[in-house]
Amino acid sequence: MNLVRGFFMGAADIVPGVSGGTIALLLGIYERLIASVRSGARALGRLVRLDFAGASMRVRQIEWVLIAPLLAGIGVAVVTLAPLLDHLLEEYPEEMAGLFFGLVVASIVIAWRMLETRDALRVGVLIATAAVTFWVLGFQSGPVSDPTLLAFFGAGAIAICAMILPGISGSFILLMLGMYGAVLNSVTERDVTALLVFTIGAVIGLALFSTALGWLLDNHHATVLAALIGLMAGSLRVLWPWPNGVGIISDEADTVIDGTGLEWPETGDIWGPLLLAVIAAAAVLGLSALAERRSGDRDSAAIAE
Repeated sequence: MNLVRGFFMGAADIVPGVSGGTIALLLGIYERLIASVRSGARALGRLVRLDFAGASMRVRQIEWVLIAPLLAGIGVAVVTLAPLLDHLLEEYPEEMAGLFFGLVVASIVIAWRMLETRDALRVGVLIATAAVTFWVLGFQSGPVSDPTLLAFFGAGAIAICAMILPGISGSFILLMLGMYGAVLNSVTERDVTALLVFTIGAVIGLALFSTALGWLLDNHHATVLAALIGLMAGSLRVLWPWPNGVGIISDEADTVIDGTGLEWPETGDIWGPLLLAVIAAAAVLGLSALAERRSGDRDSAAIAE
């Protein structure tokens, strides 16, 4: 069952705007997963400081009966579904852009609901972050073409933050960085070197950032969440306009489609992507509602006990 749960989480993780954490919450394993991830990050931190005894102790705290099959299921989902998604991005860029647009909008709505403090400071942070992100992404003419191994390393280190940051997915971060197509292609083409460097970056990034991000969320949760919402809102520019799609690279990596223009699509081309956007948003919001209901039921049961 944990293998199946991991497969569903992996399927969600390769789609921008959908978080595997939401799937974990719906399946009732979110708290156990986060606890094991934190133990693993702390083990890496101890290992960096050459505290082998401390690292060994943290490793033993990881719930491997849960984590090992979850990782296997995530890997199977990425390997089997990435080629299909890569094909859809190349053949139907407008429809996929509409789909992703709906997913990200739904993620913004969910994150906004999580923001309990909505004062002038947080709203200001949200608006400022959205404006700066929107403006900066205007300089990105498309995804990174022929990225170096250092780019894969950096993408892995940054994207891993999605494991411990609420309201944003790793694939969405890759999309913002212009590395989504490159990473997807590396999976499809079985580029072991690029994937290994990406994984090393993710592991190191988790070890370095988990403590700092955990402290920020514990002490400035509302401000951080407001910035994340603004980040997602401003980053919708990478999905616009639909005629240009999300910005993809051809198999030979010599054709780059601009994903940050602001032209309005032709009337006849808008209805298909718009319908997919609405369906995607409704699906994510429905999934979130189910997850909240399941969490509320568990809390009520715990209180009753």
